Amino acid sequence: MRETLPIGLGVSLTAAAPASPGLRVEAAGGGRLLIRQAERIVLLARQGARHHGVRYARTGDYRSPLPPITAAAARRVQEASPDAAARAMRWTHRFADWLGAADQDGPLHRGRWTLAAGMPGWSVATHWDRLTRVDPDRGHVTWFGYGDPDDDVRDVLPMRRLAPAGHGRVRAWRRQARAGVLPPVLLWWVSGLQTLVLLDGHDRTVAALAEGGPPDVLVLAPTDQGADRMRHEIDGYVRRMRHLEAADVPAARLAVESRGLAEGAAEAVRAEGRTTAWPVRGGSREWERLAVRLAPGWDTGSRP
Repeated sequence: MRETLPIGLGVSLTAAAPASPGLRVEAAGGGRLLIRQAERIVLLARQGARHHGVRYARTGDYRSPLPPITAAAARRVQEASPDAAARAMRWTHRFADWLGAADQDGPLHRGRWTLAAGMPGWSVATHWDRLTRVDPDRGHVTWFGYGDPDDDVRDVLPMRRLAPAGHGRVRAWRRQARAGVLPPVLLWWVSGLQTLVLLDGHDRTVAALAEGGPPDVLVLAPTDQGADRMRHEIDGYVRRMRHLEAADVPAARLAVESRGLAEGAAEAVRAEGRTTAWPVRGGSREWERLAVRLAPGWDTGSRP
């Protein structure tokens, strides 16, 4: 089931299946995490002992859950959209369709989700600038500073190494960016990493940044329970505003009240919930074996 979020932010998705997705987070003791895609481990991670951040290691086996997007398809969406909001909504529905059909490569599982356009309010716009500059396969994401390098503070973690701006695939997307038809990229909120993971659009991200601006984004996240309550409040507000409009209340007053609620509620409606994590089969010992095999020499920190 799919519903449009209030004030055109995106869509709310209700997935009936599967109980366990192909792309999923798994957890073991001591802050050990991994992301599995079907039978492949695509990322290993370990939270710091003082919860200041998380160390990660990409394995290079990740693949996007979405089908390739052609330049012709991007132009058709642009031509069919009267404005930027309509274009964003068209892409939102298209990405939702693809995610629903992703089978063993996608993260959707039974429950409520939001797929919303734009970065969350807590993100920092200048963090985009360091994304292509600092992108190690084995690195660290800082949640709180405490002496960690500034470059470790970021909002987005690519699931595979980013190509250089001069790469052939990136150059093709740069032409789309200059033409104003570059499709959005897909981010997935993973609460165990406290980070948005880049699922689709690695080359589009580099292309957008090379052309002077961050990419348009769609953020997939589990629905927060508080967001559900806020959604009901907004529905009631919409009904009240319609009543006031019918009563000939001055337009200026309506506009002020409407704008205030819309701005305050927008982030609440799309608030990111907690990402479900399944247990690592074999627990901490299996996680350690995987780390040695898939990321030999990786420093996971001093946490026991």
